[in-house]
Amino acid sequence: MANNNYDLIVIGAGPGGYVAAIRAAQLGLKTAIVEREHLGGICLNWGCIPTKALLRSAELLGHMEHAADFGIETGVIKANVPAIVARSRAVSAQLNSGIAHLLKKNKVDVIWGEAKLTSPGNISVSKSSKAATEPVHPKPRHTKDHGTYSAKHIIIATGARPRVLPGMEPDGDLIMTYFEAMKPTEAPKSLLVVGSGAIGMEFASFYAALGTKVTVIELLPEVLPQEDPEIAKVVQDAFVKRGIEVLTSAKVTNLKRHKGVVETKLTLSDGSTSDRNFDKVISAIGVVPNTENLGLEAVGVQSTPTGIVTSEAGATTCAGLYAIGDVAGAPMLAHKAEHEAVICVETIVNGHAHKLEKSRIPGCTYCQPQVASVGLTETAARAAGHTVKVGRFPFAANGKAIAMGDASGLVKTIFDALTGELLGAHMVGPEVTELIQGFVTAIGHETTDEHLLQLVYPHPTLSEAIHESALDAGGIAIHI
Repeated sequence: MANNNYDLIVIGAGPGGYVAAIRAAQLGLKTAIVEREHLGGICLNWGCIPTKALLRSAELLGHMEHAADFGIETGVIKANVPAIVARSRAVSAQLNSGIAHLLKKNKVDVIWGEAKLTSPGNISVSKSSKAATEPVHPKPRHTKDHGTYSAKHIIIATGARPRVLPGMEPDGDLIMTYFEAMKPTEAPKSLLVVGSGAIGMEFASFYAALGTKVTVIELLPEVLPQEDPEIAKVVQDAFVKRGIEVLTSAKVTNLKRHKGVVETKLTLSDGSTSDRNFDKVISAIGVVPNTENLGLEAVGVQSTPTGIVTSEAGATTCAGLYAIGDVAGAPMLAHKAEHEAVICVETIVNGHAHKLEKSRIPGCTYCQPQVASVGLTETAARAAGHTVKVGRFPFAANGKAIAMGDASGLVKTIFDALTGELLGAHMVGPEVTELIQGFVTAIGHETTDEHLLQLVYPHPTLSEAIHESALDAGGIAIHI
């Protein structure tokens, strides 16, 4: 039993879990991590990473189809769907092995199986209901199997899974979640994407690039409902221009599966109905936390349908038990999980850590065009009582964007009119998922419009749009 006793055990080896384990080991804790299926979790294996590999292929396909605009002659452009999927899986496999190497390097024990809390500080690990995909090389430092384990501190990092609507249960064929949507053998002729959050919009963008006739349906009045409406409108218009049908304030009221086709009845924004047939349907209506079968009730942990209730440092209502990442609620983002992991572990070891400002966590959507944001939307800023001044700068006036042949979209900045504090930044257009970090740094340091105006931005770059947007908020933009 001595070898089964740890300072810290982490349940779940996703972005939050493996980061927590590594940081704990760095701080001198004897650490183990329990994983039932694959290192890296959903993000690395079935989410963030492989989808970006797919979208990169789609982006290149789009560039090649417009190569003539850049003075480049090409032959027939064709998507090899199995090869695209194989590349995305290879990218995930490479990073999966990388996680194993990091755990080995930091002397973290890996326990394969499903963990369940039996009492405070104690867990039992049983055989997984899912096949573990332990990398062949490099192997973790020390792997253990089923049994009982104890630790002074336990962190739950079990993540989330796709939400399932009654009548739209995934079958792995006609009705897909992101698991199945990530591994097509061919491009369907028609596709219905239910939900226009980041997952839905990214898959809609990917399949449209493959030549699929895509329809996106959203219950709310706007796509990307978490984004600033002005930005969301740009994305919707861009999708429509690409031939993607976008139905907002609409819903699926009936769905029937037949051999090779999904028969649907859609209720549209004006109250009328439309009968449509699709080859495939992707259900992308969010995710739910994995709180089941963990034994939370046995140790008195409070949870809700949105996740385990925690303090700022991840502490639950059971002493010595913590929760981080998607299982602890929104925003359900990998980078939020990683940051929570560090805060949680450093609080365990040092008794304190820096505070996580959730309102300053950036969000990115990697569809075409890309979307990125941080802080308050214009509507939210006004609702919070701020008198605001807003700056906008279109990429159509940015030299680098024009040279790239991708000059759609804009940068929108929101400042407090009295103090000049940057309250929010919202972007749509080329490489904005990379540009947003500039605003993240700025808002994290409570930067004002005056600070942004005084910085020197390199020319020619997309980042000049950040400068011009801040200038526009003061009515002194140079290039528009």
